[in-house]
Amino acid sequence: MDHERTGEAFEGDILLTIVGNKLNVGDAAPDFVLDAMGPGDAMPREVTLRSGAGRVRLLHVVNSLDTPVCHVGTHRFEVMRTSDPAFDVDVHTVSMDLPFAQARWRGAEGVDHEALSSHRSESFGKDYGVLLREWRLLQRAVFVIGRDNMIAHAEYVADQMAEPDYEAAVAVARSLV
Repeated sequence: MDHERTGEAFEGDILLTIVGNKLNVGDAAPDFVLDAMGPGDAMPREVTLRSGAGRVRLLHVVNSLDTPVCHVGTHRFEVMRTSDPAFDVDVHTVSMDLPFAQARWRGAEGVDHEALSSHRSESFGKDYGVLLREWRLLQRAVFVIGRDNMIAHAEYVADQMAEPDYEAAVAVARSLV
């Protein structure tokens, strides 16, 4: 049976159950297989943890790109990514949205960083401790994974209407470049 956590995620007065254990700084990042699709691509392609081996990665995990707070957060990370040429970090927004919907959203919004879809499996959500059981969506969170595939930053956002601490995640990512 999967580990479930209660009292750690909510939206308004809706309490949510999270499936999976929390990751901590110093933990090995769990491998994943997610789908990516760029605007104009005909088919999704698989992206794994190993795909970014030797790179610093920032995973911005959201409920859905079609929700207001996720929309704002994805744009904030895009601005941070593009405003500093020395920010040599792979930024990915992860959701359970279909890769086709992610590609459409990115094209319409002018967001160039990659969106990764965990629509095929709940594995990413469980392995990273962000699967919201009641919604079958992912809890808002931010992970920074170092070149060594170790978790260098992990923030789990309890209030699903709140934004993550962008500056803290970016500062950790910058320190690893």
